[in-house]
Amino acid sequence: MLIGATLPATNLHFFQARRASFRRNGSPLNPSANLVYTQTVKPEMTKKHLSNLEKLLQNQSRKSQLLDNDSRGEIHPCESRSNGSKENRGKNLLEGLNLSRIWPEHKVAEEMSPRHLNKLKKLLSSNNIEYSPRNNLSSRWKEYHGCKDWLGLIDPLNENLRRELIRYGEFIQAAYHCFHSNPATCNEGDSRKVALPDKSYKVTKSLYATSSIGLPKWVDDVAPDLGWMTQRSSWIGYVAICDDPSEIKRMGRRDIVIALRGTATCLEWGENFRDLLVQIPAETTEIESESESSEGQAKVECGFLSLFQTAGVNVPSLAESVVNEVQRLIEQYKGESLSITVTGHSLGAALALLVADEVSTCAPDAPPVAVFSFGGPRVGNRSFADRLNSKNVKVLRIVNNQDVITRVPGMFVSEELDKKLRESGFVSGVLNVLDKSMPWAYAHVGTELRVDTRMSPFLKPDADVACCHDLEAYLHLVDGYFASNCPFRANAKRSLTKLLSEQRSNIKRLYTNKAKGLNLN
Repeated sequence: MLIGATLPATNLHFFQARRASFRRNGSPLNPSANLVYTQTVKPEMTKKHLSNLEKLLQNQSRKSQLLDNDSRGEIHPCESRSNGSKENRGKNLLEGLNLSRIWPEHKVAEEMSPRHLNKLKKLLSSNNIEYSPRNNLSSRWKEYHGCKDWLGLIDPLNENLRRELIRYGEFIQAAYHCFHSNPATCNEGDSRKVALPDKSYKVTKSLYATSSIGLPKWVDDVAPDLGWMTQRSSWIGYVAICDDPSEIKRMGRRDIVIALRGTATCLEWGENFRDLLVQIPAETTEIESESESSEGQAKVECGFLSLFQTAGVNVPSLAESVVNEVQRLIEQYKGESLSITVTGHSLGAALALLVADEVSTCAPDAPPVAVFSFGGPRVGNRSFADRLNSKNVKVLRIVNNQDVITRVPGMFVSEELDKKLRESGFVSGVLNVLDKSMPWAYAHVGTELRVDTRMSPFLKPDADVACCHDLEAYLHLVDGYFASNCPFRANAKRSLTKLLSEQRSNIKRLYTNKAKGLNLN
């Protein structure tokens, strides 16, 4: 077989320096052979073989597109590995020959083939963003909203749930972008334009968080341009509601979204480190107060509670603002099927739990409340988790296995180990006593979706802490997640443009080099 027949046109520069004759120590088909070959390839034959190869790759690309358009949306990668006959039918001729063993350069040549370059160019194109299928949820919307704790929807990850998670994550990105584009605090009456990713929603309320601590006045005198970093009140998110009839029909209800950004100011960082557990003010009813006294007092991190309940000079507290707005929307759309979705990242994920706890009882017939959090820290003790469960607040935590923020504050114990310890009688009793007495006895709440940076084919396995906690990296991992212990899904659709611009140092050099070659950097 001619060497030119296996060379993609995009990879000829790898082999221009190779000599026409070479010595092979043995053929895989005849190990005893030890011959010297001299090969002369005519230009006409090379063009012919490259043309044939291009047609072959195009045929395989069409097959891949057919698989991507499958009614189920994707193929289980674990099943495809276990079924050898199906896998071989999907391989092309070059893969079947196993040339990577005979000819090591073939692996590099295949990755530089037109098929792979077109896919990479598509993922790196900001003008060609694709999403997972946006199907009708009307008959099962309560399941996707967590009424059954997402049973059977996480492992493997349901394609509709994946699409919803990414959509709510983009609501948080809109909060980040709006704050950084105009970080100065506005008065309560001022309007702030939020570029929502979903045009079927409209913003109805801006939300502010106020710190109970402050920095000396001389700090503002020294650095007046950074006043927004030291101000006590800062814009932290918004309330939005779905206002498009077709989208309401697709989702099966009118959705109220509360989106909260993560830490951005110096004083917010200061509140994050106030990690002692403090008691939440008791509920208004005597029955709920007696229940809390018998099961233990619900406690949360001091800094989180401070940002949630402290009022500013010109703005009310976050707790008051969000409750008043949700009550207004419930009254305005009374009689309609409503849902409340609270979503946040990092600090916003922590505040999302406090918001959900508050709005779940803000009205006599409050709509179902669900929390979708990304990279959230621990917020309260086990009694706080029980309190949310008793209010039927559903929480889905998206956690990166390499994100240290999800393991703090409190004792550095994994959730898996804590669960195993509590299954034994004696140890469980000791832990229950510690939960009620120790000031750092934190516990996570809700259902967990665990992703892993090392599963991404684009990110370095030793990506730094900032990358592992980055919201765009989270959305990238959710888009590629199929199931636990399974590879990154081959038909992931999310664009890599934003990830490449924000985390270039944490992306594998192979892909950054390809991006430069495609003039997409």
